[in-house]
Amino acid sequence: MNVLVVKANNRPDGISTKMYETFLDNIKETEEVKVSTYDLFSEDMPYLGQELFTALGKIQEGVALNEDEQRLMDAKQKAKDAISAADVVVVAFPLWNFTIPAKLQTFVDYVAEAGFSFKYTENGPVPLMDDKRVILLNARGGNYSDPSMAPMEMSMSYMKNVFSGFFGMQLKDEVIIEGHNANPDKADEIVQEGLEKVAAAASNLTYQNA
Repeated sequence: MNVLVVKANNRPDGISTKMYETFLDNIKETEEVKVSTYDLFSEDMPYLGQELFTALGKIQEGVALNEDEQRLMDAKQKAKDAISAADVVVVAFPLWNFTIPAKLQTFVDYVAEAGFSFKYTENGPVPLMDDKRVILLNARGGNYSDPSMAPMEMSMSYMKNVFSGFFGMQLKDEVIIEGHNANPDKADEIVQEGLEKVAAAASNLTYQNA
């Protein structure tokens, strides 16, 4: 089993950073379980734009890409290769301004490709990654489980819709740590309880593969 653990936060003290670290600390790498990591903030990840469409056109015509176009296509291919090699994808990410970080959005943009993660049919798009599993680890300082805040939560809901829905990956587990900023007097307790759930998700994944 190949496990890809994606880090989508470069804050050393970020809660989702702690979730990422806790997961790695608790997954047991063996001959049967291989773990690789993908730190989005350490990767060269140019945003998608006209360069992509120009590059795709040039590739079809057999024309050489310029430096910026090649840089983008290399970054996109690296992300696709990482996903292709994984049986389980784990993403640790925060909610920033109601949604996911731009680096994570770029990663999604790289792999959301027709013929790779989904395909078009006469009945609409069909997922192509139903042989993979996904674990989502999300941190958000507010209480977005509260009905009054839920409509503004566009991080976990987006990731579930894309990875589980659009790509077709089986949602193996999800852990949400929330409310630690809204309830500072309970922050330590909230975070600790959440990290224990992250540790359990990592241990369960290894155990179930034994």
